[in-house]
Amino acid sequence: MTPATAPAARIADLRRRLDDANHRYYVLDDPDIPDAEYDRLLRELQELEAAHPEFADPSSPTARVGSVPAGKFAEVRHAVPMLSLANAFADEEVAEFVARIGRETGDAEPAFSLEPKLDGLAISLRYEDGVFVRGATRGDGATGEDVTANLRTVRTVPLRLRGKPPAVLEVRGEVYMPKAAFERWNEVARARGEKPMANPRNGAAGSLRQLDPRITAQRPLAFYAYALGEVVLGQGAGATLPPTHSQTLAWLRELGFPVSAEVDVARGVDGLLAYYRRIGDRRNALPFDIDGVVYKLDRYDQQRAMGFVSRAPRWAIAHKFPAQEEATVVESIEVNVGRTGAVTPWVLMQPVQVGGVTVTRATLHNADQVARLDVRNGDTVIVRRAGDVIPEVVRVIEDRRPLDRKGQPLHAPYQLPMECPVCGSAIEREEGEVVARCSGGLFCPAQRVQALFHFASRRAMDIEGLGERFITALVEFDYVHTVADLYRLTVDDFVEMKRRADEQAGVVPETVKAGKIATKWAENLVAGIDASRNTTLDRVLYALGIRDVGESTAKTLARHFGSLDPIMAADEEALRQVPDIGPVVAARIAHFFAEPHNRDVIAALRAPYDGKAGVHWPEGAPRRASEGPLSGQTVVLTGGLAAMSRDEAGARLEALGAKVSGSVSKKTSFVVAGEAAGSKLAKAQELGVEVWDEARLLAYLAGHEGA
Repeated sequence: MTPATAPAARIADLRRRLDDANHRYYVLDDPDIPDAEYDRLLRELQELEAAHPEFADPSSPTARVGSVPAGKFAEVRHAVPMLSLANAFADEEVAEFVARIGRETGDAEPAFSLEPKLDGLAISLRYEDGVFVRGATRGDGATGEDVTANLRTVRTVPLRLRGKPPAVLEVRGEVYMPKAAFERWNEVARARGEKPMANPRNGAAGSLRQLDPRITAQRPLAFYAYALGEVVLGQGAGATLPPTHSQTLAWLRELGFPVSAEVDVARGVDGLLAYYRRIGDRRNALPFDIDGVVYKLDRYDQQRAMGFVSRAPRWAIAHKFPAQEEATVVESIEVNVGRTGAVTPWVLMQPVQVGGVTVTRATLHNADQVARLDVRNGDTVIVRRAGDVIPEVVRVIEDRRPLDRKGQPLHAPYQLPMECPVCGSAIEREEGEVVARCSGGLFCPAQRVQALFHFASRRAMDIEGLGERFITALVEFDYVHTVADLYRLTVDDFVEMKRRADEQAGVVPETVKAGKIATKWAENLVAGIDASRNTTLDRVLYALGIRDVGESTAKTLARHFGSLDPIMAADEEALRQVPDIGPVVAARIAHFFAEPHNRDVIAALRAPYDGKAGVHWPEGAPRRASEGPLSGQTVVLTGGLAAMSRDEAGARLEALGAKVSGSVSKKTSFVVAGEAAGSKLAKAQELGVEVWDEARLLAYLAGHEGA
């Protein structure tokens, strides 16, 4: 191979490999290379194409990043019109549709191709000799807009077809935005203070009609093919097309087009309605929004016999689902306090049917969203319910806002309350944060179950046997208000709690039927709680559930201050002097301990009760980070160790001054790799980080502990 042909061959090979990877990922749902390798191949191709512009190709995988903005969209005249479909909303209309086709075709039980009706934007893709040359929106059915540059950025749109495609092939389909991608996009948009998309359909349509394709390239769009437009077979493509629509969809898959896995074939009205109900039952679980299903007469000869009426085919119909957006009136705006203290505003509304479900409340997400929408009491709003997502307010119909006699809005803009409606603690919203939170922490009843569950978890107070089921019952039946109340529980409390829970559930245990009361389980729980009274300071700090104070930060605080009282007394400036604690975490720690409710709970935790000691731990003198032979070093443990547990190994390394981390980075000093070490070991080797085996660790500990 000559030097001149070497780049061309490599470019061709990279394009082939990337096209194949795209096909396997988006069409076959069977990826064969990891994302990192795909990214490396794509970067190599971009570099080669930049160095050799003479090999430019508009169908290259690199074209998906987007080209320069266009001034406006050109018009495209569709060679074959993109027709609309008649709608059916009742089973009787579907039965009439099937009966009419049966009468006119003479087929008593004609076959239909069935598919979900995606809620996106209809488009037409044109290929010449297997290469994508133009894409257009449906427009008015006869004329659409040229959005070729934008469609090149959609990864599920093939830029070059596989196999032996016709000389000219127009494929119709739907560009849509997957539901999960839509939710992620809106979550990021809200975090940035940007306007979220109203719904996936609007997101898809707005993204595809951006004048700057580079913006479209950033949007999470996808495509499904469902029909043909103009076809010119040419030579080598076979003399005929498939005789049925369902076979055509299978052929389009072979050419490289994604086709919905939900397509099917059925006969007669019963088959169609069974499909409608099956898809309807799975509607919320589907990864894309649909607003119905489509029935198409499968045989093309029967389609031709049925013909068209006005601008719709007589051989196809869309069977629509109940609407997922409706208008209703806001009766009041309330707030909900979640288990982590997040304060979420929501609206109480006049009942309305949305997606077949009666809805009376909808989320407003956060205060920024309320301000962007400007939702007020009495407003008429559009409510959306899609998938398993809680109903949300999409927009306000301002023309219907109630006004006073002077023509001014009757109600003032909504303001988030300053105090938690559950516990009365201050509601705080830190700079740069979207979510406001109740500062009640350990005291707030709304946060009680989650706080208790975290407090009792293995890496916190490690209360054996106290799982979420028992904790929920303890809270529900009012046995526990704060974590300190756990240490006042008796065997009788647990037995009575279980009796009430069984009674509520309508369950009678076999032991009770036999006239006995089992108490061993309750005795074990009380013993587990008692065992946790003797603990360590870092476990207590972690168990308190202070935001952003994980195990590592808790250990750092314990080492730095030595005891709890200096931590509770420290201001933000003193906390910022602790290694690896920045201003945000320092502020959160200081605010937590400044809250009187939290200090009361900690005092109750430490206080003796009924002859038993309170929660206690060894107090020590402050130990600065400069102490210890491993001070300033970050260590990662991975794999199994024979001589000790990883927790014990981590504690012994920390006692020598090391910081034990859960992830490998360039800042990692060394990795201890035990038996069956996995990705962390591979990452260390990739970054050139020093790796110790267990023998070296043991030798080091033996030589430095007690020195």
